[in-house]
Amino acid sequence: MAVSREDMRKAWPSTTPSKFIASYAISALDGRCICPSKLTMGCQLVNLVVPRFLSGGYGVTIQTAGQSNATDLSVQDRRTGASYRIPIKDNALNAADLRSIKTAPDDFGLMSYDAGFTNTAACRSAITFIDGDRGILEYRGYSIQQLAEKSNYVAVTRLLIEGELPRPAELKAWSERLAAEASVPAELLNALGGLSPEAHPMSLLGGLTALLGGYHREARELDDKANNLLQAQRLIAQGPTLAAAIFRHGRGEAPRPQRPELGFVGSFLDMLFGDGDGYYPDPVLERALDVLLILHADHEQNCSTNVVRGTGSSDADPYAVVSAGIAALSGPLHGGANEAVLQMLREIGSQDGVPEFVDQVKNHKRKLMGFGHRVYKSYDPRARVVKQASEAVFAVSGINPLLEVAMALEEIALKDPYFIERKLYPNVDFYSGLIYEAMGFPSEFFTVLFAVARISGWVAHWLEFLSDPERRIARPRQIFTGPQHRDIASAVEL
Repeated sequence: MAVSREDMRKAWPSTTPSKFIASYAISALDGRCICPSKLTMGCQLVNLVVPRFLSGGYGVTIQTAGQSNATDLSVQDRRTGASYRIPIKDNALNAADLRSIKTAPDDFGLMSYDAGFTNTAACRSAITFIDGDRGILEYRGYSIQQLAEKSNYVAVTRLLIEGELPRPAELKAWSERLAAEASVPAELLNALGGLSPEAHPMSLLGGLTALLGGYHREARELDDKANNLLQAQRLIAQGPTLAAAIFRHGRGEAPRPQRPELGFVGSFLDMLFGDGDGYYPDPVLERALDVLLILHADHEQNCSTNVVRGTGSSDADPYAVVSAGIAALSGPLHGGANEAVLQMLREIGSQDGVPEFVDQVKNHKRKLMGFGHRVYKSYDPRARVVKQASEAVFAVSGINPLLEVAMALEEIALKDPYFIERKLYPNVDFYSGLIYEAMGFPSEFFTVLFAVARISGWVAHWLEFLSDPERRIARPRQIFTGPQHRDIASAVEL
């Protein structure tokens, strides 16, 4: 049966789409066409090695019987004529089950191929749920909109780790624990003083976080659940302390001690901007930062969270694990996008420059930053919340001229068929950089603030991974494309 790739994406259980094999691997993305209903994303592959479409080669025919209660796929390998039944659980195939599909007894077996993990479920998690098609983001079942409106960051950190929003007494105890763990060793801050104030703050944050592991050697005792929780709380608490010290170091100022009476976010702002005991942050700005921390606390299996889980799979201590997450987040394709948005808005210059810029984007001469998302195919739910927060911040700080450029760009893009057809909607980065700049942060510090928030999500995933009965060290496979079995012909080649 000849089926186009577009037909495969639209395939129903009653159809029999052909799957192609290249280099003895089947593309995991091809599993997306196997859908029991239009409301599902299609089958994923679990614990895979490894989005591209593969063509040519020999085929595997995957069939479903058209039964809504079916629990497996019927697979016919047209290379050998053999048939297999692959179990389906949680709308996913276990990648290891593909190994049973062989051309000979000594054959390694079929692998899945998924560059970039676009259709690979590498874990089971109960922390964050995303439905990108419908613009849904939930932490432990609570919508991000409700959490941003009715909760606070400290409560959300406990929610991510413990699974439930805290009652008042529980929140008080949790807050006190974080305050008690917020101080970092003086030697660490002294080491920071010996480094260049020109160093990128993300490099400093990652390095200092890893160094914390040397002061907490007990963090390697991963069989002690109470100790693991303590280390997670310590990382959440000390993230702002390190970030604020790095911020002040860049300005040639000494670090400030925390002021627990101001609360988690208030104390953070004091450590950043305070100049004496009489400093009290503006409540509007404090609440805006609180909301931004909530929005950035977790986002399911993104690049840095995947790195955190992968690093944690080697039983590295949590400080090394979080440092690895910081390194991944530092890349402009992940955590640095809001800085790129500001640069883009500055280049546009004014509202008058928006139409020309949009035309350049459509002609592939410019890149549109802050629109679109790997997961969301509708409006990023966090972007709506950020836009509302920006209005409150600018009422205090004054209107940033770039806000007018941003709003004009959003208005045109949301009406233009070019962007609508490509499902390019504003994401969380589009307005967050404007807020951070209005609060007095330099653009290179934006990702540090992102990291401070995301630490809570990283340690929640680390704790979840440690308790996973399927826990094992991450070790993907590869499709080898290099030369083999070569001999050195002469000494000339040495």
